Amino acid sequence: MGWRLVALLIAAVMVSGTAGYMLIEGWSLFDAFYMTAITITTVGYGEVHPLSTAGRAFTVVITFTGVGAFFYAFTLFMTVLASGELIERRERKRLTRMLDNLTDHFILCGFGRMGEIIAREFARQHVPFVVIERNTDRMQLAMEHGFVAVEADASSEEALRRVRIDRARGFVAAVSTDAENVYAVLSARLLRPDLFIVGRAESDDARTKLQRAGANRVISPYHLGGLQLAQTALRPAVVDFVQLATSSENMDLNLEQVHITAESPFAGCNLVDAGLRQRFGVVVVGIRRADGKMDFNPEPETTIRAGDDLVVLGRAGSLKELEGAAAK
Repeated sequence: MGWRLVALLIAAVMVSGTAGYMLIEGWSLFDAFYMTAITITTVGYGEVHPLSTAGRAFTVVITFTGVGAFFYAFTLFMTVLASGELIERRERKRLTRMLDNLTDHFILCGFGRMGEIIAREFARQHVPFVVIERNTDRMQLAMEHGFVAVEADASSEEALRRVRIDRARGFVAAVSTDAENVYAVLSARLLRPDLFIVGRAESDDARTKLQRAGANRVISPYHLGGLQLAQTALRPAVVDFVQLATSSENMDLNLEQVHITAESPFAGCNLVDAGLRQRFGVVVVGIRRADGKMDFNPEPETTIRAGDDLVVLGRAGSLKELEGAAAK
């Protein structure tokens, strides 16, 4: 509002000054405008034409009015600069541009201990994502890490639209409470019935509610942690291998899933005819069927169907080649 007032005041001074010199002195439009401009800016040039007494009195009024307007504008500018409003506006515009450019990304709700781990893993694997966190300090922490973050309630449909849920690849509800996760999942499912959603649950009751709200997968950190501890104690070599195969820090060996579409050249072929090991140097350790059934260590004659997800083990470059070939 202050900037509009300053602009209107300066414009009014310029218009009234130009009109005043034309009426009082009978000058041309350009001479009157030029005289007004050098007067209110106090540049110190001489008079365009000799002034009458009335013209000099009018010049005094224009001088005080114009200088006052410019002084007010300068004061307003320094106030905005000192308060950091300009920087905030620039950051908001930059964030808006980044959000508008998001596509095929994950929406991560919550940046607590769990959310930070997820965000770091996404970043290591160069997966685009945006963080929604309603706590100001945590949101600032996410931004300090270089992540795209928005301060908002994850259950707000307006906030979800702002982070482009219409173009998102997946949704992760990792807020600290079960109730917030349920509401976040429900809101996301209402906006995107086809979106892949993962929810965090602290209790068995919350697991059921998250599934009913629309979560495709529900993860309990305590349950997984207990299983990991037990498996490490019983089968340390197996756990080491799985960690090696799934860790993004190990670039020589990765365990990845490759989706088979109806247009894929592998759809309808068996593993022998597809020649995945010979062509790409990867090992198919499992096939998740479209109905969710998992076929472990499939036989060579096993048929690959449209909608399947191949769980393959191989080098990162080979997996990229396979993904590209499967998508053709």
